Amino acid sequence: MSREILLLVDALGREKNVEKEIVFGALELALASAAKKRFNEDVDVRASVDRTTGEFSFFRRWQVVNDQEIETPSRQYKLHEAREIDPNMEVGQYVEEPIGGLEVGRIGAQTAKQVILQKIRDAEREQILNDFLMRKEHLVMGVIKRMERGNAIIESGRLEAVLPRDQMIPKENLRVGDRTRAYLWKIDRVSRGPQLILSRTAPEFLVKLFELEVPELEDGLLEIKGAARDPGSRAKIAVKSNDQRIDPIGTCVGMRGSRVQAVTSELAGERVDIILWNPDPAQFVINALAPAEVSSILVDEEKHSMDIVVDEENLAQAIGRTGQNVRLASELTGWELNIMTVEESQKKTEEETARIRGIFMEKLDVDDEVADILVQEGFSTLEEVAYVPLNEMLEIEALDEATVNELRSRARNALLTQAIVSEEKVEHDIEDLMKVEGMDNDTARLLASKGVSTQEELADCATDDLMELSGLDAERAKELIMAARAPWFAETNA
Repeated sequence: MSREILLLVDALGREKNVEKEIVFGALELALASAAKKRFNEDVDVRASVDRTTGEFSFFRRWQVVNDQEIETPSRQYKLHEAREIDPNMEVGQYVEEPIGGLEVGRIGAQTAKQVILQKIRDAEREQILNDFLMRKEHLVMGVIKRMERGNAIIESGRLEAVLPRDQMIPKENLRVGDRTRAYLWKIDRVSRGPQLILSRTAPEFLVKLFELEVPELEDGLLEIKGAARDPGSRAKIAVKSNDQRIDPIGTCVGMRGSRVQAVTSELAGERVDIILWNPDPAQFVINALAPAEVSSILVDEEKHSMDIVVDEENLAQAIGRTGQNVRLASELTGWELNIMTVEESQKKTEEETARIRGIFMEKLDVDDEVADILVQEGFSTLEEVAYVPLNEMLEIEALDEATVNELRSRARNALLTQAIVSEEKVEHDIEDLMKVEGMDNDTARLLASKGVSTQEELADCATDDLMELSGLDAERAKELIMAARAPWFAETNA
């Protein structure tokens, strides 16, 4: 019997291309599962197979837990009792005793066989997957084997992959037997079914298709800097040339459009705009909005947005059908884009100018003439008036040195007043929080800045939410929440 086990392990390992240790592990789990069926109660059994002789033995075991935590005596051992056996025993370790004369039996042997085969199948599938991943292939080509609840199961060599319904190109009619290509979107190692999850809608799929069609991309002469898609309808890619002799757009389009047409055919007719990438964000956005012509751009670095001004006749083209053109351009460039006409831009500028002028008149206590001078010279905040280098302000012809110094002084006083008011508001906001036992000033300020300014609001928080909101660790967040809830329990006990 022992020799037969060793031969079985060797044969399975060779046939399934699986390491022997994995087969031994599966065998031990299978034998343990079969041995458990010989007991009437819920027990934990460990099987051990000698790798040299093939002899196997069984052990019943109990996990060591703290004395007060014992719930299943048939599988658990009290810590103090375990230490009577071995003084070095710790929680989480096992107390074991050999089981002699245990026969697996016919039903047990059948169970063991099923467990072994399942474990071998899992190991074989994992090995096939690892071999595939080692090749670093991102595109999967295969035949649709079957459809399950709208999802396509694709067979590629010895692998099965799933193309979910929501990752198919809209209006695309895929059928069993069709050959199709898709991007390796993610890997699901938990699933018992196909582990490769594919996508035909991901922007990366578009990039990989161009890499197939355009050798210059693989050679590094060209580079795709980004891609955005409205699957099945329209897409944009940004390309850059690393060789001045090569036209990036013409190279990607190909002779008579052959290269881009091949990609479009694979994407069910999706029209692809090829955009010239530019390191200047504003110029990149102008390129991305083509063929619409842009009149001017106002960049807001702080909000990471741009106001795009276009003529009335270019407005519809810039926005695109259902906002498609501006949406794709925004995704491609990473900037929030606001399309507006010249009239809308002028109106917005006037409103912004009026707002800034009002702040200067109120906070600096100046008339509209001085406020207008500051706005016209490009000042938009009190900080700029207070801290822009003195020599720059002295260059303003309409203001003399005394006026400049007075304006700077008033601006600094206004900022100081704002800071004091803000500090007083914070102190007021954290007053109730500081009643919570264990609360410190820094944490209270942090919570108040995130919108949690009362003990009641803190008590209503969940631990996970508070951790995400404030960056506190789990133990500290839980401690503060429980302290904030202390009045609830006091009322209940009363």
